[in-house]
Amino acid sequence: MYSHMMVGSNDLEKSKTFYDAVFTAIGGAPGTYDPKGRLVYAHKGSAFLVTKPINGEPACISNGSTIGFAMDNPEQADAWHAAGAAAGGTEIEDAPGVRDMHGTKLYLAYLRDPDGHKLCALYRMD
Repeated sequence: MYSHMMVGSNDLEKSKTFYDAVFTAIGGAPGTYDPKGRLVYAHKGSAFLVTKPINGEPACISNGSTIGFAMDNPEQADAWHAAGAAAGGTEIEDAPGVRDMHGTKLYLAYLRDPDGHKLCALYRMD
């Protein structure tokens, strides 16, 4: 349903290290910078961008927000999680694993990126 997602960052090089790791762990390519200096990732028809805020204010996280990335299988979610944790992400929530969400089994793994944005790798088991 969405065309793209964009998050703010106070340190694009730290963000590039982190997002290059999580996206290449799931078969994506390293990010590139567009003419406006935004870090751009494209994978499976979706786009994810990282930028310094255009208003010049510091980037901040959105309390209560989570950005979810679809995975092909639990092993891919584990690779995403391990790569992100090794590249400056913070492990949060429970350890990666199966959760029963109202009768639907999901494999979930959570991280915060270097700027604090909450991310989730999700694989639908059913």
